[in-house]
Formats: sequence, structure tokens, C-alpha cells
Amino acid sequence: MPDQEKHFKMKDLLLGKALKNDEIKDEKLNLKWGLPIMASDAVSSVAYAIEEILLVLVPVLGLLSVHYLGIVALPIIILLIVLVFSYSQIIDHYPNGGGSYVVSKGNLGKKASLIAAAALIIDYIMTVAVSISSATAACVAAVPGLLGYQVPIALIFLSLVTLMNLRGVKESAKVFGLPTYGFILVMAALITIGLAKFLTGTLMPIEYAPSVLNSLPTSPAGALTTIAMVFLMLRAFSSGCSALTGVEAVSNAVPSFKQPSQKIAKHILYCLAGIIIFIFGGSVLLATQLGVIPVDGHTVLSQMGAAVFGTGPMYYILQFMTAAILLLAANTAYNGLPTLLAILAVDNYMPHRMAQRGQKLSFSNGILFIFFAAGGLIFLFNAETHKLIPLYAVGVFLSFTLAQTGMVVKWMKDKEPGWKHKMLINAFGAAMSLIGVIIVFTTKFTAGAWMLAIAIPVLVLLMQSIQKHYQSVADDIVLKPAEAREIYKPCSSQDNNPCIVLGSSFSRPFLKALNYANVVSRNVTVLHISTSDAGRESFEKLWREAAFPEQLVIIDAPYRDILPPLEDYIDKKQSELVNDEFLTVVFVKFISNQVIMDNILHGQAAYFIENRLKKYNKVASFVIHYTYNRKGRNERNKMKDKSGF
Repeated sequence: MPDQEKHFKMKDLLLGKALKNDEIKDEKLNLKWGLPIMASDAVSSVAYAIEEILLVLVPVLGLLSVHYLGIVALPIIILLIVLVFSYSQIIDHYPNGGGSYVVSKGNLGKKASLIAAAALIIDYIMTVAVSISSATAACVAAVPGLLGYQVPIALIFLSLVTLMNLRGVKESAKVFGLPTYGFILVMAALITIGLAKFLTGTLMPIEYAPSVLNSLPTSPAGALTTIAMVFLMLRAFSSGCSALTGVEAVSNAVPSFKQPSQKIAKHILYCLAGIIIFIFGGSVLLATQLGVIPVDGHTVLSQMGAAVFGTGPMYYILQFMTAAILLLAANTAYNGLPTLLAILAVDNYMPHRMAQRGQKLSFSNGILFIFFAAGGLIFLFNAETHKLIPLYAVGVFLSFTLAQTGMVVKWMKDKEPGWKHKMLINAFGAAMSLIGVIIVFTTKFTAGAWMLAIAIPVLVLLMQSIQKHYQSVADDIVLKPAEAREIYKPCSSQDNNPCIVLGSSFSRPFLKALNYANVVSRNVTVLHISTSDAGRESFEKLWREAAFPEQLVIIDAPYRDILPPLEDYIDKKQSELVNDEFLTVVFVKFISNQVIMDNILHGQAAYFIENRLKKYNKVASFVIHYTYNRKGRNERNKMKDKSGF
């Protein structure tokens, strides 16, 4: 086959050299690079989790708030341990990824799985929006002159992360991996030096200006009733659980790891847990000793860095690494969500193009979906983290709850060895996560959480509508070989001009095109351009069973773009034409009476094929329109095409 790489020169400038299908094994992540990519979201949460806790406590408890950090942090760490256990079990039992969605699908039913999927999609989009906004806040804290330009800065960051992910998993892992390790080392230095200063009596608590202190409440915590204090602690717990985001990403992205993928995924999950416990727990201890509280223009972490490192180089390194890790936290979603969308697409709940791999073997359509969705939220909420958090936490807890509940049902159903204690652990995790859902949703309802009461059901209904559409289309066009032979029209033409029928799938539209070709030529070749081994094998099998006399030619498209190999084949066939011969190319254009659904849910390959064929002088293209009939096969049979096409 002629070299196809010439067709990708323009894309190469932006995305790098295109990768062939068989190069996907080189794009898989190992432990060294998988850990920073998957751990970055959860590790980075320390940059705002403690601040979110204090934002709940300080307006009520004032400077006393720091003394309650440990009370709030301990159950968060316990829940983390439970979640890590649960997701390690999910990795064992569900090696193809999908996390809460596949667990719910297998144990709780279709509706629960779609709710889990909707929650995960929102969670991942919010992860990107919150992380990018937090990275922007870190930059503004270090350079106050940037205040007022948060949205443009955030969108620039978002564009850079998106571009790197479009360039491939392996490349983005190497670019973003080192800053993650750098952040972990800087945080380890901050905690170690800070606690060492505390033990030697050289760590001074942060002193605030009178204007800040005067704005704090003066009533002691004892003035609160027991119920009010419990409610306050629960609110702080739910806000602090943002530190748990990213735990599920590992189970969603198991297929992204090298073999043995499950073993590597579990090792990454365990390492992630250890790092989070050290950084989050250590930061809580340090924040308590410093007496830190949120102040406008300065993040909690930046105040801790100034107190421990001073305002020298280490302070700015901390700020830079914080911004970098928050960008990386967004990158975790770029690895988890496209895989989830691809799984949903295979199940017909998302547009099929979400399951197609791009030039660098990543799920590029899913990556672009993240860019536009997260960019819209950043613009809408002015890149302010505190406004985005209320929308963030509900999706996190809801997916946790469904995953834990699904595992409880699985243990009760399968009764594997040791199932009782495993079930109890998952039941405990489900209960804690459910408490988080209720607390976050009720306490932050007016702050924006109410939107999720609309967004999740709407997203579920949308996925059901997409699945119904694809099922209806399948009922209309699916064609078995035996049925195909009944409606097949053998050649009736005396014309010897060559004719090529493009067959992407063995279906009713394809047979309509083949019947037409047999009317216009007795020299018909069926051309199938294969973008995957599975698609090739399926078409070959059905073609053999149908036993049609036309010649079948199958060409591989290793770069997943059918146009370059098609052009190469047309070039070859045109060069073989003699005298006044003409080449006719017949292909199908799928249309429906729903323009939006048609463009979003179905590929527009026919348009691009027709446009490319215009450059040939001795090639005529003929487009067979196949109109999708929503009423399905029974109605179609009543209105059978008299022409037989």
C-alpha cells in the first residue's frame, strides 16, 4: 500500500506524527508514569480541600476552626481507605474500566448505571473546571497583578492541557508526570520542615491584621447546640471530601495501563492512597499549628508556604508546583472520562464517534467534549473555585455511593470467600458516601447544587434517547445474510465500465447500493476499508455467508482515516482505465428527518468522500440516499421500494 503518512502533514504540525493501530501498546501507561497521571487529581485536592473545610468552619467558629480540622479530616481519611479497598475490588472484577457505571450496570440495573454514568460525567467535567480554576487562583496569589484576568488565564491553561492530551497519553504523561512528583516532594518538604520547626519551637503561628480578625465571629463554640455543631461538622466533612476526588479514575482507566493492567492499576491505587494520607494528614497537622484561616487574595496553602519557607525561592516553587499539579488534576479527567464515554458509546448511550480513536490513538472526541464543557463552566462561573465546588461534590459522592452499593449487592449475590466482611466494609462506605450526598445537596442547594437535580436527570434522559435512537436504527438497517440473499439483485447490465461499491458495514443501505451498482455495471467491486480488526472480521464473515459473486477488496486503514487509503485505491484504479472507460464509485449517505440527531449521532463520511472524489476527471460518484424510518422494519415492509434498490 502507498505510504499514507503524507496525508497527515497538517495535523502533524499540531498533534505530532500519527500512530498506527498496532502502536497502541506503546501508548499504555506503566507504574512510573501512570501514578502521576492518575494520582494528580486526588493529590492536588489538598490545595483546596483544607481551605473548603475552613470556609465552612471559620464563619461560625472563627480562629477556633483550626482545632476542629482533625475531627473533620479523620473520617475523610477513613472513607478514603474504604474507597481504596472498594475500587481495588472493582479493578479485580471489572478489568475493562468504567468504574461506578459498570458496577451499577452489573448489580443495580440500567437506571442506576445511567445515574452513575451521569454523575461521573459531571464529576469529571467539574474536576477539570475546578482544577483549572484553582491553578489560576494559585497564579493570581503569587502574582496579584493578574487579578481580573482569571477567565482568560484559565482558558489558556485548559487549551494547553487539551492539546497535550490530543497529542497522546504517553506524551502527556511524560510532560505532566514530573511536575506531579515535584509537587509531592515540595509538599513533603513543607510538612517535614514545618513539623520540625514546631517540634523545635521555631514555628510561629500566622498573625492576621486587625481588619481580618474583626471580621471573624466572637461567640465561642460552646454557644452552639450539639445538633448545630454536628450539622456544622457534617457540612465541613462534605466540603473536605473534595480530597477524595480522583480515586475512581484508576478503576475507570484500567485499559490504559500496560499488562498486567489490573496489577498495575491496583499498585497505583495503593500508592495514591499512601500519598494522599501523608499530604492531607500532614497538611492538616501543619495548618492546625499555624492557625491558618482563608484570606482574600491568598490561598491557605500559599499562607502555609510563606509561614514555613518565607517569601524566598521555595515559596514560589511551591506556588508554581501547586499550579502545575492543579493542571495535572484536570489531566486525570482527560484519562478517565474519554474511556467512560467510549464504553457508553459501545453500549449505545453516547454518540458512536466517542469510541473512535484519534490520530494519536486517544479518544479525541471525548477529549474535545471535555474542553468545550469545562470551558463553558469556567466562563459561566468566572473561574471561581468556590462557586464550582457545590456542583462538584454531589457528583463525586453519588458515584461513590452507587459503586459501594453495587459491590454490596455483588457480594450478596456471588458469596465469594470472605464476602461478609467485604460487604460490611462496602456498606459502611456506601452509608458514609450517602451522608455526603445528602449533606452537600441540602446545605449547598441554593449555592448551585440545585442545578444537579436538573442536570443529572436530563443527562440520563439524553442517554436513554440516544440508545433508543440507535436501537431503532439497528432494527431498521440490520441485515442477516439469508435475508440479504432474498433481496439481492444480480447483475443486469452489459456495461463493462468498472464500478466500486463502498461498504462500511454489511447492512440494508449497503445492499441497496450494491443492487444499484449491478444495474449500471457488470464489473462491480465491493471495497471495504477497515479501521479495526473487529470490523474487518465481521464484514468478511457476513460477506462469506451471503456468498455474493462480486469481488470483495478489503484495505486496512491503520491510521483510522478511510480517506487516504480510499484515494490511494482510486488513484490506482483510475490509472488502469483504458480508452474512454469511466470509474463509478457508489456509496451510501444516511439521512433522517432529524438533522441535529443525524449530524451528532452519525458520521458524515459520505460528505467528505464526495468532496474528495471531485478532483478526479474520470471518476463519477453516485450517492445512494438511505432514509432512516423511525417506525422500523414492519412499517418499511408495507412501503417496500418497488425498484428493489
